Amino acid sequence: MIYALIAAALVALDQLVKYLVMTNIPFGEHVPFIPHILELTYVKNTGAAFSIFSDHTWALALVSLVMSIVLALALWKNIFRHPFGKLALTLLLAGAAGNFIDRAFRGFVVDMFNVLFMNFAVFNVADICVVVGGFAAGIYYLLLWDKLEGRREDPHDGTDPDR
Repeated sequence: MIYALIAAALVALDQLVKYLVMTNIPFGEHVPFIPHILELTYVKNTGAAFSIFSDHTWALALVSLVMSIVLALALWKNIFRHPFGKLALTLLLAGAAGNFIDRAFRGFVVDMFNVLFMNFAVFNVADICVVVGGFAAGIYYLLLWDKLEGRREDPHDGTDPDR
């Protein structure tokens, strides 16, 4: 239940930030946020990361919807039993759902965070959730899955008396 509340809070935060940007910053304009580091820029993205597949918003909306359902089921079915794994899934779910809402109801994703110290894509709160959740899920699966979930058994654990 707590993970559903976290996901809902992150989706609400994502949508609130997008609403504030759309109502307070003219499209394409820049507003200083953290000097020399980050500015807010109202951008409409009809594609995915770095605007790839920009002519396929409907397909991206479908992928976001399917991923949201899969991630919600993974949380509900307790695929990751440890809180770190569940949090990773929660972040991924919040990001997928936040961007799905935009694609389904606006026809584009609202992006706003523009990094000033390097050339990088403009992104949003949902994107942050996807990236952090993806890294966390990868770390969890690669480094912690066996230890925390107890999924794998070593057939050569030394318990065979004939060895």
